[in-house]
Amino acid sequence: MALRPTRPQTRAEQLAERQSAQSDAFLREVDDALRGDDMANAFQRYALPVGAALVLGLGALGGWLWWGNYQDQQAAARAEQVTIALDQIDAARGDLATKTLDPIAAGTGGSAVVARLLEAGVLVQQGKAKDAAIRYAAVAADDAAPKPYRDLATLRQVALGFDTMKPEDVVAKLKPLAAPGAPWFGPAGELLGMAYVKQGKKDLAGPLFGAIAKDASQPESLRARTRQIAGLLGYDAVDDIAQPAEVGPPPAAAASAPAAAQ
Repeated sequence: MALRPTRPQTRAEQLAERQSAQSDAFLREVDDALRGDDMANAFQRYALPVGAALVLGLGALGGWLWWGNYQDQQAAARAEQVTIALDQIDAARGDLATKTLDPIAAGTGGSAVVARLLEAGVLVQQGKAKDAAIRYAAVAADDAAPKPYRDLATLRQVALGFDTMKPEDVVAKLKPLAAPGAPWFGPAGELLGMAYVKQGKKDLAGPLFGAIAKDASQPESLRARTRQIAGLLGYDAVDDIAQPAEVGPPPAAAASAPAAAQ
């Protein structure tokens, strides 16, 4: 089948096609120009705030990294000073240890609380129990201090001032610490039991002493002491020890015994 010959374009059609191509090119140039103007305007409008934000962000990041490194260095320095103070305490140089600890105790955070507890301990070694109890009480009342430190300070405060405290005050302070399984159950429970004895509440003191005596996680000296007190109060604090039943000779030996006798 023969193909139709392509009809040549007329002059008018050629001009129309050329004008259309020129119009498309012009529109593209205009569009590109508008886009370029938009980008230039946007850059002029937002370049400064965006650049400022980037600079501030980088500065904040650098400051945060510097501050973290500074804090680590300070913590290491405080830990080193506490170690030096402990060596001074072991060498019975309490006054020198206190001078070492004073700058740390004046600060904040866990290291400051540790320094205050150590300074109170130095006062105890120096026979200044009343001053030490005041230091312990301050730590116990410090809500910013970690709870284990506050509990320890409370226990030490009561231990130093037990003879002059009212039994009900001892109970109020130590009852939360004397729960079975609590870290300070043994020493806190012993003082709490003695406060119950002062109150005439042997029905509370005896079982408490017995529970401490039967707690294998407590020091043996404490268990022996509370076992004796529980016995004086009429409570048996001795763990029952199962006695092994007598075991006869092995079956083979039992069978051979008559034969040997014969």
